[in-house]
Amino acid sequence: MREQDVLLNELAQGIRPLDEGVTWFHRLTADEQAETLRLLTDFCVQARATADDAPESARRAGIKPTHTPAVLLAKGKMSKITGLPVDEWPKAFRLLVALLGVADERRRARFCTDGCSHAWHHLTAS
Repeated sequence: MREQDVLLNELAQGIRPLDEGVTWFHRLTADEQAETLRLLTDFCVQARATADDAPESARRAGIKPTHTPAVLLAKGKMSKITGLPVDEWPKAFRLLVALLGVADERRRARFCTDGCSHAWHHLTAS
């Protein structure tokens, strides 16, 4: 896995604090931030995230359910989050990290309880 993939999964799993991820995200260029949001969206799709995950994801992200990224997610329009204006990207980042955590927890409980070969399920705090 790439270093960025590891970091995003560590954030989603709570191995690293979300605030550390937000600081990292702010240091990226605009192009890198856009790519990170696309990557997170792909991870969320792979983890089988749904619109039903929106309330818990917003709660974990520390954003209001009325913030634009959370509203889009709740309406089943996750792919539209990457098209938001730049000033919405920090909230979108927080939300997508939290969404990945929610969806991956469910996926892990359903499909990986007896162990798995997913590299991102074998990360540990360093």
